[in-house]
Amino acid sequence: MRLLLLALLPLALAKSVLVTFPEGTPDDVIRESKESLEKAGGTITHTFNLIKGYSAEAPDVAIQQVSPQSGPYKAAVEDDSPVSIA
Repeated sequence: MRLLLLALLPLALAKSVLVTFPEGTPDDVIRESKESLEKAGGTITHTFNLIKGYSAEAPDVAIQQVSPQSGPYKAAVEDDSPVSIA
């Protein structure tokens, strides 16, 4: 029972995020970002085609892994939330 709870804990602490990169970001940078997020316990839920980026479910520790700390290709990470027209 404890093992099951420990296995499910990261999922319970996960949040939905959108990760986008500046125009011109090489595909390798985005691929490495996705791999880092998955290795840290996140799950990619969608890869965007019109913009450079993806959506994911991930705990905070995984989200911190998605972007290089310096350089021209820094990712923008935002909480994913419903959008409506008022």
